[in-house]
Amino acid sequence: MKKSAGILMYKKAQDGILVLLVHPGGPFWRKRDDGAWSIPKGEYGEAEAPEAAARREFAEETGSAPEGALQPLGELRQKSGKTVTAFALEGVFDTSCLHSNLFEIEWPPRSGRFESFPEIDRAEWFTLSEAGQKIVGGQRPFLERLERLHCPGAQGTVSQTDGR
Repeated sequence: MKKSAGILMYKKAQDGILVLLVHPGGPFWRKRDDGAWSIPKGEYGEAEAPEAAARREFAEETGSAPEGALQPLGELRQKSGKTVTAFALEGVFDTSCLHSNLFEIEWPPRSGRFESFPEIDRAEWFTLSEAGQKIVGGQRPFLERLERLHCPGAQGTVSQTDGR
């Protein structure tokens, strides 16, 4: 079974918590928005600890090494069967400084031409409510867990959309 680990970066604002989400790059995701965003994450093997993988993936996908203590948000099993382990990290990231690693695919399909695309093409800060609409449905519980950690007794500001 494949395993991924990632970091849900957050910062406190006057009107609550803001979270950093990333949008996947490449032609398949170009026109998708709601339900397409994610925490910066990626796969890791048996020899790597989830915390180390989460830090590595954040750096690869954003171009910035995350610093500080990670707070466990637990694991989720995605529809694909992959297990995702997430950690919360209070931090600051300037989205205009995004510098993602690249991947290469045949594009257009069956053309024989290969193009490089950034793994992540955008990063943005969202309120928990906005993030609930933007994030891939299978990762929404990470937002809810972060909200419970930092806003005990909150009435659930994470949007409950169609669960994509």
